[in-house]
Amino acid sequence: MTTTCLVVMGVSGSGKSTVARELADRLGWQMAEADEFHPEANIAKMRAGTPLTDDDREPWLRKLRDWITEHDEHGEDTVVACSALKRRYRDLLRESTARVRFVHLSGTGQVIGDRLAERSDHFMPPGLLGSQFDALEPLADDEDGTAVDVSGTPEQITDTALRALGLQEDAR
Repeated sequence: MTTTCLVVMGVSGSGKSTVARELADRLGWQMAEADEFHPEANIAKMRAGTPLTDDDREPWLRKLRDWITEHDEHGEDTVVACSALKRRYRDLLRESTARVRFVHLSGTGQVIGDRLAERSDHFMPPGLLGSQFDALEPLADDEDGTAVDVSGTPEQITDTALRALGLQEDAR
């Protein structure tokens, strides 16, 4: 039986990690933070304020895809916090054997910029937010997922995502 992986996607500061943790806790699913899959060279580039290229991201996304597949092979549903800004990045994640669905956390540059300004424990500097919005390709109609506005609380955002994906009854 194929499992499901929910990829909580969006620009830095949109709340991916928080919402992914909330989803994983409610559903009782395994969770991964995609930032932990980055090689040190990628982290160093971002800390220096240099946006990653597609070539930088490809091995990182492949590693994440393989993690999803490994958990699918063990019958484990998963939740992943991952920017997945471009369609081709999401296509690569969909190469997993699991059913990969997306929760796009969307919000204005002002709301997300304010959140980023309050963070001090992350390697992504607020100066790169513009490059993330420039790269963002919202979910297309043929992609399995939903967009959720980030103006609510993490609990409200999670409730909305679960309802939109038809998973509210799976929540524990």
